[in-house]
Amino acid sequence: MTGSLWDWHDANGFTRLINVSGTMTGLGASVTGPAAQKATAEAMGHFVKMHELQEHAGRVISRLTGAEAGCVTASASAGISLCVAGCMTGLDPSRAEALPADPGPRDTVVTQAGHLCHYGAPVETAVGLTGGKLRVIGQSTQCADHQLEGALDDSVAAALYVVSHHVVHYGQIPFARFAEIAHRAGVPVIVDAASEYDLTGFIEQGADLAIYSGHKFLSGPTSGIIAGRRDLVRAAYLQNIGIGRGMKVGKESIMGLVAAMEAWMSRDAAAIRAAERAALDEWQAAVADLPGITARIVPDPTGNPLDRLQIDVDPQEAGANAAVFAAAFGQQNPAIIVRDHEVELGYFQLDPCNLLPGQQSLVTDALRRVLGAGSEGMDQAEADPRNGAIRGYLEWGLG
Repeated sequence: MTGSLWDWHDANGFTRLINVSGTMTGLGASVTGPAAQKATAEAMGHFVKMHELQEHAGRVISRLTGAEAGCVTASASAGISLCVAGCMTGLDPSRAEALPADPGPRDTVVTQAGHLCHYGAPVETAVGLTGGKLRVIGQSTQCADHQLEGALDDSVAAALYVVSHHVVHYGQIPFARFAEIAHRAGVPVIVDAASEYDLTGFIEQGADLAIYSGHKFLSGPTSGIIAGRRDLVRAAYLQNIGIGRGMKVGKESIMGLVAAMEAWMSRDAAAIRAAERAALDEWQAAVADLPGITARIVPDPTGNPLDRLQIDVDPQEAGANAAVFAAAFGQQNPAIIVRDHEVELGYFQLDPCNLLPGQQSLVTDALRRVLGAGSEGMDQAEADPRNGAIRGYLEWGLG
């Protein structure tokens, strides 16, 4: 396809692509809206006292989340490190400057084994950057109250709860109970909710610090949001004099995020959901008669108000397995990037949340063309998206 949809890609020599994978960092997370683009560009032309700007953003974060206070950082991953560090040092600048070499006596973060996911980097790394150490409780598919209770001794600075499609979704301590147990021991609770629509519920249920991405569903510039108790948010912000220096965020990203948060609070959520559902219905109908292909609409596993089209593949009838089909979509022009993190289970998914105008019908055509071709012209070597993700880093810079 030619025209304005691909002008930017073509002018820069980039691969044309359609993102039906979701708000994935490797694809740029999301496309910012007009208000955020305008605010980002305007901020670039001015000087501002950054503490004043962070105070301004904090007031908007409070309205957005219901928290006492908030600040902006480079990313949600940075938010984990800053929040952990803040819980260890409080508002003592000498303690903040001592990290990571000297984390002090309260240097431990407790988390459930089923929450040790990889979101592009291991959760453990975000904690380890502070000099702190993880105390993992339970097993990957089972964690009990007594295991959390027994882990919360005087060395614990915080308890970390991770909400993600990557974590185990059964056998874990539910969040409200997790917070209740931690608070009974006097331990603050940090929630990593980077990709969640629910921007108020975790604070309401007892999160002392909640972390969100500014550039996923909120569609702002690359950034992270920290919201929560005023004393702990201030302690997290203090880390900018130490380990947080490399995680700082610029004026343009803060102002762009403020605009994105304001837009989020005034969006027509029902209309957005209806448009997404129309795309799913069209795609489901497009593959209904293809051999070995079963398409069904499934809800988001963490409870976000969105659905995806799951395409289950019978390789004997379809002529190829789910991994091969997912890889084949990525080789089209434009490349169709599907949600492939569970292809070994025999399916991939299509997420409509990042569709741009004119792309829905292109995906429909690609579904008929690729899935209808079976094994014709395809490399039957099984494609593993996990290896592909690492390969991108190892092969970068060789061109």
